[in-house]
Amino acid sequence: MMRNKLGLPALAFLMLTVLSSYTCIFGRKEGIKGLINLVKGNQMPSPDRPPAAPQPLQTTLYIYELTNISQVTRAEAHAPFYTAINTRLIKQVNSNKKGEFKVKLPPGQYSIFIKKDDRFYANLFDEKNNIAPVTVSKGKYTEVEVRADYDAVY
Repeated sequence: MMRNKLGLPALAFLMLTVLSSYTCIFGRKEGIKGLINLVKGNQMPSPDRPPAAPQPLQTTLYIYELTNISQVTRAEAHAPFYTAINTRLIKQVNSNKKGEFKVKLPPGQYSIFIKKDDRFYANLFDEKNNIAPVTVSKGKYTEVEVRADYDAVY
C-alpha cells in the first residue's frame, strides 16, 4: 500500500488554493448593475403638470477606464457629446428592454457612456472633471442609473 507523502493538511491547503483561484477567475462577484432610462420633454417643475416619467432604454453601455474631460474630444464646446474617448475601452454591455444591465468588472474606477447616433454621451462629472465616474468595490455590485436626458429640457 502506497502512502500519501503530502499529508492531509497539505492536501487541504492545495484544495483551498485551487478553489480560491477558481473563484477569483470565474466567480467574480463585483461589477456594475443598474438601469438606463431615456428622459425626454419638458422636465421643469409645474403645479399642474408632472414631468414625463423616464422610459427604459435598450442600448449599449460603454465602460472605459476612468476618463477625464481632458482625455476626450468634444463634439461641441461644453456639450456632453464626445466624438472620441482617448482611454481604454474595458467592456460593452447591452441593456435589455427594461433598461436593465449587469456586467462583471474587477475593482477599480471607470467612466460610463452611452451613444446617441455616432457620438458618446455622458453628462455627469466629479470634482476632478472625471466623466461619469463609477467605483467598483471588491465583492459587490455598484448600482447606477444612467439617464439619457439629451432630449430633455430643464
